[in-house]
Amino acid sequence: MLFQYFAETDMLYIELAQGVAVESEEVAPGVVLDFNDQNQIIGLEIEDASQFIDLSQLTLSSLPLSNLVFSSREPVGP
Repeated sequence: MLFQYFAETDMLYIELAQGVAVESEEVAPGVVLDFNDQNQIIGLEIEDASQFIDLSQLTLSSLPLSNLVFSSREPVGP
């Protein structure tokens, strides 16, 4: 699973599984699900993410993680 935040567009993308999206569906205003060719959800896009989510903190709880990777960190605040 991969969380990606794009500050220039204020969009949060959560990749649930690797693959190619062949279809997308907006399920709520600004919330789009991406589907692969087997109709499985592979991604979740949240537009205007900072208006709905506290992006300064991520809490993980009770996940069976074997590997946690931080690839980059964006500064918080003005």
